[in-house]
Parts: sequence; C-alpha cells; structure tokens
Amino acid sequence: MDLRDLAYFETIAELGHLGQAAQKLNRSQPALTKSIQRLEESLGTRLFERDGRRIKLTPVGELLKVRGKQLQQNIADTRREVRDFASGVMGNIRLGCSASMADHLLPHLTATLLSHAPEITLNLVIGQDDFLHESLCSGRLDMVICSKYETGPLLESHALFDAEAVVVASHNHPLFNARFQLRDLCQYRWALPATTVSARRWIDNAFQERDLPLPRVQIETTSISLLPRLIGETNLLCFLPRETLEDVEGRTNLREVMLKETTMIRTIVVFTRRNAYLSPAAQMLLGILKVEGAQFFDGRQVV
Repeated sequence: MDLRDLAYFETIAELGHLGQAAQKLNRSQPALTKSIQRLEESLGTRLFERDGRRIKLTPVGELLKVRGKQLQQNIADTRREVRDFASGVMGNIRLGCSASMADHLLPHLTATLLSHAPEITLNLVIGQDDFLHESLCSGRLDMVICSKYETGPLLESHALFDAEAVVVASHNHPLFNARFQLRDLCQYRWALPATTVSARRWIDNAFQERDLPLPRVQIETTSISLLPRLIGETNLLCFLPRETLEDVEGRTNLREVMLKETTMIRTIVVFTRRNAYLSPAAQMLLGILKVEGAQFFDGRQVV
C-alpha cells in the first residue's frame, strides 16, 4: 500500500467528489482514479460506490478511512520522535486547555515547566472541550486539560482536581426579587456554549431530568471572557466556572443564582492519546501535572 495513495484516498473520502479532490490536491482526475484502483487492487475490494453525481465510501472504505487516519498519526509521531532524538533537544509541547481553565491554571503551570526545562517550546491552544477533543484525537495536540467526559479507547486521562460551575445573572436581575426554584429559571433566556460542549450538556440535563423545558438559548458563544460583562448588562442567564465568577465579581455586576440543582462539580483531567508519542518535554509536563496538578490552579478546588 502506497502512503501517497492513502493520502489521496483520505481527501477523496472527505470531499466525496473526485473533481473537487483533484482540484484540492492539484492532481488530474485520471491520476486519482488510478490511485484508488491501486488501493482497491492491493486490498482486493471496492472502496467507493456511486451516489448520484458524488461517490461515497463502502463499509470497507469507511474502515480504511479510520485506519488511514491512525496510520498517518503514527507516521507523524514517528517523525517527531526521530527528529527529537536526532537533535538531542527536549522538544515541543502542543497543549490544549479549556477556556474556563486557562487564566487560572496556565500561568503558574507554564512558569514551573520553564523552570525545569527553559529550552522547550510550547504551543498553547485555548478552546472549548469539543474542539480540543477533536484536535487531540486528530493528532494536532499532544495533551488537553479540560473537564472529564466520556471518551473511547483512543484517549486516556488522569484526574487533576475538582472545580465548580454555577448559574449566574446580573445583580439587578428580576429573578432575585423573590425566592426562586429551578423551574423559575425557565422564564428567562440564556447565553451558553454549543450543545457539543460538556458544560452545556450538563446544564441541559439538569432541567431535562426534572421534566422541565431546556434553557432557551438566545446567544450561543465560545467566548468565556465575553460572558461576564454580557450577562451583567442583560437579563440573560449563564453557566460559568465559579473561579471565573469570583475573579470578576468585584469588577462586574454579577451574582450567583444559588441552586443545588445547577451547581456542577466537574473533574478537571489531562487527556492524552493512548500509546501516542510524547516528546521528552511533553512527558515531563505530564509527570508534573500528575504529581502537582492541583497546586497550579488558583481557583477553588477539591482534591
């Protein structure tokens, strides 16, 4: 099996159109057709079938797509490992961190890491956990720090500490004019992340499990830094990490909506890909996190 043919196959499978793949790869359609034929001959089976004007993967093609991605990741890992070994350097770390954790965790963690290995290089990616998960699984990140969630056998995790997330509103929100229960929150609209984010799924479940309507989302955003001022100036409700609320409480018009049902205790973990290559620097960081992870978090924690 030729690795170039496999790379062409992945692009064709992604686009589902031979002409579009030829344009993206800067190759002719006949050249790509021959490439797929070579793969099919080597495997002894069809990889694509017609679907109108497009093409789609056969079940065997779907399997090859999954295995091909794993193979490409293994090749990329091998190149990094050989390059690190040959150069004799500590290497590079590609670290992802959830937006809600970054400000409270990364400064102290980075300072400690650089004190141990001042020559390492670090690529920091901040985002929501759905984006970080995809980036880790695809091999674009070495490790990710975020809330724990259910994952498949491709990833492994190590718990670092526990943290809370709570519902917040502006100080002058009408909700605070009287005693309130969870059902009273259904009257108001919300600013929340997408449904693919674990915190959003959790708050949705808090209502669903009690046979209440799901929060009515008026603004969907990935920005944690935007939310405190946005909530402080509107009658929207929001779900925020407690450390974020405490960090901005004296500077913004925010107040916790205190309900047991909407207080989420989340476990913060570090995820890595199982059996993937980690540079010596990344191995050092992982070791530091496993031993001292909770010490780097300047928010509230339950270790």
